[in-house]
Amino acid sequence: MAKEIMIQAGILAAGAILYVAAVILSGQMMLKNEVRFFLFLAVYLVVAFRSFYSISSSLVQKKLEKEHLLMVIATVGALAVGHYMEAVAAMLLFQVGCILEAVSVDRTKRTIEKFIDIRPAFATRKEESGEVQVEPSQLEVGDVIIIKPGERVPVDAVIQSGNTSLDTKALTGEAMPDSVGPGSRIYSGSINMTGVVEAEVKKLYKDSTVSRIMELVEGAQKQKADSEGFVRKFTRIYTPVAVLAALLIMVCPPLLITGSGWETWIYRGMIVLIAACPTGLILSVPIAFLGGIASAARQGIVVKGGNYLEMLAKVDTFVFDKTGTLTEGTFTVTRVRPEGITKEELLEITAHVESYSNHPIAQSLMNAYGGAYDASKVTNVEEMPGYGISADYAGSRVHIGNLRMMEEQGLRVEQVKTVGTVIYVAREDRYAGYIVIEDQIRENARWTMKMLRERYNAVLVMLTGDSRAAGNAVAKELQLDYAYTELMPEDKLEQMEEFMQYQYEAERVACVGDGINDAPVLARADVGIAMGALGSDAAIEAADIVLLEDELPKVVDAVRIAKETVRVVSQNINFALIMKFVVLLLAAAGYITMWESVFTDVGVMIISIINAAGVVKYSA
Repeated sequence: MAKEIMIQAGILAAGAILYVAAVILSGQMMLKNEVRFFLFLAVYLVVAFRSFYSISSSLVQKKLEKEHLLMVIATVGALAVGHYMEAVAAMLLFQVGCILEAVSVDRTKRTIEKFIDIRPAFATRKEESGEVQVEPSQLEVGDVIIIKPGERVPVDAVIQSGNTSLDTKALTGEAMPDSVGPGSRIYSGSINMTGVVEAEVKKLYKDSTVSRIMELVEGAQKQKADSEGFVRKFTRIYTPVAVLAALLIMVCPPLLITGSGWETWIYRGMIVLIAACPTGLILSVPIAFLGGIASAARQGIVVKGGNYLEMLAKVDTFVFDKTGTLTEGTFTVTRVRPEGITKEELLEITAHVESYSNHPIAQSLMNAYGGAYDASKVTNVEEMPGYGISADYAGSRVHIGNLRMMEEQGLRVEQVKTVGTVIYVAREDRYAGYIVIEDQIRENARWTMKMLRERYNAVLVMLTGDSRAAGNAVAKELQLDYAYTELMPEDKLEQMEEFMQYQYEAERVACVGDGINDAPVLARADVGIAMGALGSDAAIEAADIVLLEDELPKVVDAVRIAKETVRVVSQNINFALIMKFVVLLLAAAGYITMWESVFTDVGVMIISIINAAGVVKYSA
């Protein structure tokens, strides 16, 4: 629990103990009214500490906390007319609600691990004296850096010597590593997987790719509008109207009605003011959202605040990343087309040669083969970044790679146009066939899209950095409404801005993603939903809702819970308003006492809590 909340809870607990003690002392001893006043005033100041602090802080920021103000006015008025116990009890209940709301938000945020910074901790600079570790920010353009396997690329640079594979998933969202060599541009945040490379620094750390993406995330978060609940909007009008009504009741009848006593109408006005205090209303809303958050947690869905549930219930457009979100982010052999040899022979050759590589493609080929390996059959292995791999296998020279690899070997091979990655194979001087590897669509992706489309009439959109062919194939398979391909992070953010520009006021846009490239749009969207189990830490930090398991149907579950929560909130608000209106009328007419007014408000709160408890038990 946050230190601030613990302090507030401690003060409130102390106030509650003092209140009980004051009630007992007041009941057992014949205290003078002045003594009782100062006794309960002392307790009141302790209990109302947070309200006074909030009002003073908001005044400094020129943004008045109206619900706190109304509560203070009502309870201070009650103290002034001698209803000490009622005043302190009402403020105590109000503060309990504030603590509950603060605790719920704090707990949900703490279920997410703190943002693990993808920015590299150090850089190895090559100097005349040898290798020197420095802060990435200390690098200058033109410096030569050494990047070893397992290390992050500290700044944007160009490779001078060495070959390797780079894991760029954190930047691009794509699982396929890039093979790079001399002359290749590499970007900060990428992870060196295989070989040692030397590279020349081309950009300062502050201008590097990672820093730029972080700035996009921060900028997007600043643009996100605060979601104001109904209560806060309502109190903007309710507060001055309630105070004015109470004042009119206190002043007008004695002036306009002959024989009316000031004491009677001042007392009645204070009853109206206490009756107008929206304790039950204020508490019913955060308690209901707390129930929704708890229900979501039971389903493996972490919501960082009740306002995001409210917004999710209004979402009409869902924007999805592709790789790792709509697809598995892993690669599978989907087609084997041998030429002059059998399918088994083609897989055997490719699997043996690729067994010397840690590339995901190699792993998928070995998985497809599934047979035993004889390492002695493979010699003279040579990896060629951007082309493929060559080796001697069982006495024959084998070449495995892309179309450029085949052209390099002087082979005329017809280009295979299909969705996925095509791996061409040649043995000696003869073409031996090709293998297609694809990223598989998630098992429940079709069901998820169908539910969102049919049940909630949602518009389904995909933003991806993948190729047009691969992206359009996924979009067609899932029957998405729109698909935008070959996008960089800034392009995704620009497209998100366009979507949000054309939304009606009551509509919202949700984004679902998993990589750091998704972080800017997750932050900019009305509701950002991150795939938490395998997702990027940046995406999790930027998101408003996190799926602890990478299961797309959880998106549908989250929407169901959000709508159920909002339904309960609406019930609580309507019930509280109706009861408040009735009590106000009775108070103005003089038919109820302050005790009855306070009791009614507490009753409204208890009923709201019971209703909200149903959300906690709600199963999506």
